Amino acid sequence: MAQVQEVDVLICGSGSAGLCAATWLARCGVRCRVLEARGGPLEVGQADGVQCRTVEIMESFGIVDGLLREAYHVLETVFWSAAGADGKLVRTRRTADTAPGLSHQPHVILNQARMHSFLVDAMRRFNGQEIDYGYRVKSVSVDKSLVDDPAAHPVTVVAEHEGREEVFKAKYALGCDGAHSTVRKSLGFKMVGDSTDSIWGVMDIYPRTDFPDIRKKAALQSKSGSLLIIPREGGSLVRLYIELPHESKDVKLEDLHAAAQRIFFPYKLEIADTFWWSAYSIGQRLADHFSESNRVFLTGDACHTHSPKAGQGMNTSLQDGYNIGWKLAMVLKNQASPSLLKTYNLEREKVAADLISFDRDFAKLFSSSKAGSELNAVSQAFSEAFIKSAQYMAGLTARYAESPITNYKGAQDAAVAIEVGKRFPTAQVVRFADAKAIQLVTALPADGRWRIVAFLGDIREPAAADRMKKLGDFLSSESGPIRKHTSASADIDSFIETLIVLHGPRISIEQEQIPDYFWPVTGKWRMRDLHKIFFDDQSYNSGHGHAYQTYGVDPKRGCLAIVRPDQYVSMVTDVEDWEGVQGFFDGCATKAAAVI
Repeated sequence: MAQVQEVDVLICGSGSAGLCAATWLARCGVRCRVLEARGGPLEVGQADGVQCRTVEIMESFGIVDGLLREAYHVLETVFWSAAGADGKLVRTRRTADTAPGLSHQPHVILNQARMHSFLVDAMRRFNGQEIDYGYRVKSVSVDKSLVDDPAAHPVTVVAEHEGREEVFKAKYALGCDGAHSTVRKSLGFKMVGDSTDSIWGVMDIYPRTDFPDIRKKAALQSKSGSLLIIPREGGSLVRLYIELPHESKDVKLEDLHAAAQRIFFPYKLEIADTFWWSAYSIGQRLADHFSESNRVFLTGDACHTHSPKAGQGMNTSLQDGYNIGWKLAMVLKNQASPSLLKTYNLEREKVAADLISFDRDFAKLFSSSKAGSELNAVSQAFSEAFIKSAQYMAGLTARYAESPITNYKGAQDAAVAIEVGKRFPTAQVVRFADAKAIQLVTALPADGRWRIVAFLGDIREPAAADRMKKLGDFLSSESGPIRKHTSASADIDSFIETLIVLHGPRISIEQEQIPDYFWPVTGKWRMRDLHKIFFDDQSYNSGHGHAYQTYGVDPKRGCLAIVRPDQYVSMVTDVEDWEGVQGFFDGCATKAAAVI
């Protein structure tokens, strides 16, 4: 009989979602097992587009510098169509790829395998977490008689390794095993959707060409079909997505080369080498269930599949893992009840459904079956739709519905640009301790903590100073949310951290004017943490961030924003709404949360 191994979280598959969830768990000090059927790490990934939001996520884990250094930065998108004389291809439009102000991070291109390596390195650094390669998951089942016992291991996973079966008993399992997911099939879930008769090819090539925009993201719509150019990192490699005739079968590499050369006409395209290629039919499918008994959760391609042209696949999958990872950590550390995990379905099912709808419309619009003036009209409509959808393609439109961790009952009008349910936007502020100008979101790293971001106005004014003192007294009180939900043996900011953003000239304020609670004694050396206080003020080398204006906050009124560990906004309310803040944390966190 196979030996049974118990584990808190078993992750089936080391794709983008699985690695992101494992990184979260590692960052929060929670061990898991990651089973991967391949014999080693991914060497060449098929995905390459990295949304602004995904770059922000990598930043939150502290692993963005290498990514930005290696990646191709997508700065401009150009559109070409057969609008010239005799239907020749001409440039019709150009636009910034990401509109200014959407994100402080860029849209970049980097191979999926390299993205994975950053996550693997991070989880190793956080707690020595590794991946178990060569494990092929054969079945997953749930003992429903045990699912209501938080200490039970109701999930059974059978995997084959080196010709032998191994059995795992898990509290929770994640199905991150791709479009042909064994986890999904074992649970009896089905993918619902359809495929079109549209055939597309994709290839990474080294081009010799006189086409002027070969190093820019470009959409080409000609009488011979449509094509999307995605320049790759390194300066030479280029990815082409190519529309093929509907009747195409048994597509060969030569077919892709020929189709690309026809679409590029009158420009010449000579292909020096092809690094990788594939062909696919467009399909959009969604799993009929995303979880089983609040114990097994599907992520990524295991629960949603679509075309790759809008660059959403790896990003949405990674963000699935980013959503579930911190929630599992909170539950396993007794910081929240298992009911918190139900919000994964509530939040990510809608994101996936929206993605399927967007992809269906995007793929249809991009295909060109018209000619002449009709094609030019289609091309114009496509470029306009492409520009309008920039915020969606940047990964910044997801808005989560009302739940125990998303509260719309506060005072949204106190900060109109900090939208409840959406990711916390950023603005430049100046850190009081060292006069350094930073993006405020960088003070909210992915370390498992909740944040209360308090905009308290100009404390040179007696009313604002009094408001700050009373808030500090409430938050630091024995009956307040901080001490109520934080272990007595842990640092006061270990579960809920408070950051304050003040208004006006920082040089007019001394540290002693700010209550002790906002610069607490923490850490191994029991030193005061001076890095939680910021000013909306002029910096020495990067100007004024105008954060209050950016966020839509009146300095005389101020506001509080409660931000989740994954940087999404849970609540916006008035500074004096102590009852609302208390009620929010009482509704989603356990009392005296344990810290591992």
